Amino acid sequence: MATSTATIQSLFVATLVHPPSLGSLQILPSQLLAVSAHGFITHIAPLSDLTSQSLLSQNPLIKPTQLPPSSFLIPTFVDLHLHAPQFLYLGTGLHLPLLEWLDAYAYKAEERLDADPVLARRVYVRLAERLLEAGTGAVLAFGTIKEETNLILADVMQTKGLRAHVGKLSMDISSRPSYVESPTSASLSSAQSFISRCRSSIASLPEHLRLVQPVITPRFVPTCSDDLLKGLGKLARDEDVFVQSHLAEARDQVDWVRETRQAEDIDVFDRSGLLTSKTVQAHCTFLSPSNLTHLHTIGTSIAHCPLSNAYFSSQILPLREALNMGVKLGLGTDVAGGYQIGIMDAMRSAVATSRIRDGVRSERAREEGKQVEGSVKVDWKEALYLATKGGAQVLGLQTGEFVVGAPFDAQRINLVNPSG
Repeated sequence: MATSTATIQSLFVATLVHPPSLGSLQILPSQLLAVSAHGFITHIAPLSDLTSQSLLSQNPLIKPTQLPPSSFLIPTFVDLHLHAPQFLYLGTGLHLPLLEWLDAYAYKAEERLDADPVLARRVYVRLAERLLEAGTGAVLAFGTIKEETNLILADVMQTKGLRAHVGKLSMDISSRPSYVESPTSASLSSAQSFISRCRSSIASLPEHLRLVQPVITPRFVPTCSDDLLKGLGKLARDEDVFVQSHLAEARDQVDWVRETRQAEDIDVFDRSGLLTSKTVQAHCTFLSPSNLTHLHTIGTSIAHCPLSNAYFSSQILPLREALNMGVKLGLGTDVAGGYQIGIMDAMRSAVATSRIRDGVRSERAREEGKQVEGSVKVDWKEALYLATKGGAQVLGLQTGEFVVGAPFDAQRINLVNPSG
């Protein structure tokens, strides 16, 4: 039970369901929830509580929205890894290895949107609508190379009411000569410019309405020179912004980095100053236990994308082990490598792949005559936490649970179709 003194704009009577911590679940039936004019929760308590009854009597002109017993509210989802321009070809070409798939589909689609702002806005509007339909309230999004196209993405997300960390791609190496930033100095200048322009685009809004922010986004090591990565690391420090990229995702990518840089890509990022407490690295399926320990130590987060990993990685992220180490984690759809727009599907896949790992581990131990200790399974309550509060904490958001002072970012779940 808690209440704040902010002016109330909306009242809800509903069952609230949220995961306050990993593996836990709270089901709060028949709660009165109040929301301020700025969209923050100001009161949560049972409807029968004296404070709730007093609040109702003090606000006779506000009619509460009452959900039926067959419906409840949960926090909106957080998608920690999504390629916005790749929504253009969602679910296409998943028969190819990662680097070939990028050449055949990703670079072409991104370049097409950079060349056509009208198409870019149309694609991004539909993407935002689909995300909202799927219950997603916040995204960490990769964009394209061109500044203006990424400003369109930021504008669409802001207008549609999505919290969005928007990343302008930085890449000064490419297998597609027409889709690359050269020289390196121009790539760094463009990244700096985008940060400034993205921030300026919302500077006139009240703080509670500023939903978008820029992110430094080196695509991944194969498309970035050492000079570019080091320059982006300095820019991240100077501007105090989030960083996102791909790390240890697929066999062909890992081998390419080893051959061309004589190093693991985690070491390339680290020596460039791009592994920080505000860095989110997607995939990480080829990381060793010591690598995961290092991420935990420095505070770098992982965006777990189990569906796309099934297509592009020959390894499954050791999710249970990473959680036990205390690594910050959330879930990502990885559109378009992941062919589903909703985080609910990432939750299902995270649970399923963890059970596959556990089964393989048990069978291997049985064949070797060894005793299995513990389990590496992840259950649905843990997956819900990763999809909500876990992802929110990665991005420094106060969403993901129902508490006084938090933004009211909620979705309604209907167990029965209200239209019959």
